[in-house]
Amino acid sequence: MKKFYALLASLVLLAGLAGPSLAFQPESPECIAPAGPGGGWDFICRTTAKNLFDLKLLDHAMQVTNMSGGGGGVAFAHVTKERNDDNDLIVAASTSTAARLAQGIFKGATADDVHWLATFGAEYGVLAVKKDSQFKNLKDLMDAVVADPRSVGFAGGSSVGGFDHIKPMLVARKAGLKDVRQLKYVAYAGGGEAMTGLLSGAVQVMSGDFSELRGFYESGDIRILAILAPERLKGFSDIPTAKEQGYDVIGANWRGLYMPKGASAEAKAFWSDAIKKMTESEAFQKDLEAKAIEPFNNFGADMEKFANESIKDIADLSREIGILK
Repeated sequence: MKKFYALLASLVLLAGLAGPSLAFQPESPECIAPAGPGGGWDFICRTTAKNLFDLKLLDHAMQVTNMSGGGGGVAFAHVTKERNDDNDLIVAASTSTAARLAQGIFKGATADDVHWLATFGAEYGVLAVKKDSQFKNLKDLMDAVVADPRSVGFAGGSSVGGFDHIKPMLVARKAGLKDVRQLKYVAYAGGGEAMTGLLSGAVQVMSGDFSELRGFYESGDIRILAILAPERLKGFSDIPTAKEQGYDVIGANWRGLYMPKGASAEAKAFWSDAIKKMTESEAFQKDLEAKAIEPFNNFGADMEKFANESIKDIADLSREIGILK
């Protein structure tokens, strides 16, 4: 009997030691940011990589890969066609991802081609100019746009028809521009490159999200003419909203992640659980707060439903402003 209990104890001990090693843990975790460094997608990946590792939710440091092109289309095709069964891969997503899918820019791709993991934040868009710009407020800018839509160049980190393009189109429509497709928009590979275009004088206005421009705003290199929010941001009460200037436009950009559709159920469960735990941490919330990103959480079935609804809403909007027929 003593031998039996000794053997039983040994088996229990071995089972305890083997348990964690049998659970899924990515060996080469990677996050693809579908644009160049410095933009919103890059922020998603680098912040996620840092927090998952610091919180010991990952055993290995996560690699961040910048893969620009097609407003996220290059990365989307890479994931769905070449790495559809990669358990170690996650990809940054946002309203711009939904816009590309809504407008069919991803060449027949649909929301069902990937596994949607989560949203964990949302932020508002801004329109900004250089500190010495001739445009002192949003009315100055819109008056010039309505008078001659091609006289003002707008820069953004998303491709033509993406969310950075849509935001100034919405404001211009409120200003009275009948055909907002006339708006002059220059697409850059990411928010960092778009900012370079603004500061170099290649364009006159940058359309982006507040997190992308905050450092340049605080350094005094740029002025933000308007934030597309319902009310002024806490801590940045000197930035006026478009609404209070007579242009009732709200431009919220959600931040989140997707992963390959063909990944294993264990991998999907791991990433979903890890990201949820990350969003609940104080450190991650501080990172969002530092960028003026508001918490906005969707996980599991709620995330899949939200992604599809977001795509439908943008498709309807795209038809309304003439991007889609």
